[in-house]
Amino acid sequence: MNTERIALLAVTVALLVGGVATVFAPSIVSGPGGAPSQAAATTTIVDSGGLAPLLGLALWGVTLLFGATALSWLVITTVMGAGYETPPTEYGLDEIQVRIMTVDAANVVQDTVDSLPEGLDDVHVIAESPIDVSGASVHVVPEEFSCRAVRKGRAQEWARQALSCEREFVLYLDEDSVVESFEGLPDADIVQFREKPRRTGSSLSYLADIYRMGVQFEQRAFARLSIPFFAWGGGIAVRTEVEEQTTWDRETLVEDTAFVWAAFQESDVTFALSDAVCRNEAPPSLYEILQQRRRWAAGNVQASKMLPRRYELLTRVRNYAWALSPIVTLLVVPLSLLSVTIVYPGLFFVASMGLALCTLGWFLLGVFYYGDDYRYWVLAVPLAPVITVIHSMGTVMGILNPPETFRVTTKVGGK
Repeated sequence: MNTERIALLAVTVALLVGGVATVFAPSIVSGPGGAPSQAAATTTIVDSGGLAPLLGLALWGVTLLFGATALSWLVITTVMGAGYETPPTEYGLDEIQVRIMTVDAANVVQDTVDSLPEGLDDVHVIAESPIDVSGASVHVVPEEFSCRAVRKGRAQEWARQALSCEREFVLYLDEDSVVESFEGLPDADIVQFREKPRRTGSSLSYLADIYRMGVQFEQRAFARLSIPFFAWGGGIAVRTEVEEQTTWDRETLVEDTAFVWAAFQESDVTFALSDAVCRNEAPPSLYEILQQRRRWAAGNVQASKMLPRRYELLTRVRNYAWALSPIVTLLVVPLSLLSVTIVYPGLFFVASMGLALCTLGWFLLGVFYYGDDYRYWVLAVPLAPVITVIHSMGTVMGILNPPETFRVTTKVGGK
């Protein structure tokens, strides 16, 4: 069991056990009541087995961890990302080859192909089995092809080796990445498209993705960082020369992020956040979003070993913070409101309420990011504690029980 699993499990147990012990066997302090004025206050202590101090320590630890992450997010987003604008378009659609990655979801892929602007005339679908898609060349990854990469990364590496590309850029799209308002690319080695998940099945999963869009406002600063914190492979353009140098040939569950991390360390590359948007599908059920976030978390922890020490540490801290963030609204705030005794209770209350407001702020940022047509989702603000749990539960699972293989999130298509 690795360090992340041990630490997260220990903190979770301490919080749960300590919280139960404190709530059901609290220290009760009573004042002098009607006793004479010279009488001292009497204190009746109900034994909690010494777990209350442990709870207090764990709560303060989680609060400080999440607080530090929230503060760093604020600095990165508002200071380092201040005034960022997508560079002007330098490369037209005729300089781009499109590769759409799928297993065998023909109807979903067809929607994505149909969404492409007419100027994109070099479109390829990379599949694991034969499918019929109009408007694109379909290629099936041979079973005998082998490399270090797995599943999607393996397919991308095969495409890199097998397909001839005379264009300046290769644009990778997921099978469900319906493209909006795309006219070309800026002069950067890696160009990240924006995403706007669209609702499919579960409303709670969709709300969790709206929350994630608010958190991802930090992407505006990635072009100014030494190494971007993550990448989204559902819409990412890579300069052909950089792809040839970096390759996709590495074993990872997060091939997109691992590729970007490797490129930044192996070459002097540049990064840009595009104005182009892909309308990808939100996971259709709570089970699917759990498995998606689980893979992301486990993959990021695994891939972080390739980063410089300071970035590896930062990535791990961020994983802890997002995994434990629901505790702020589900445990910290209620205990503060119930006046459960914690060291420095006034300061603790202010800190916990501040972090709860951050949680609400990220959700509202997500609603703002979606635009005017989605303002009615503001009505879901009271569900913020539940939304943060849905957003983070997969992160917890990814750290405690990482998946052994890549799992494709179920797509519904036709939405």
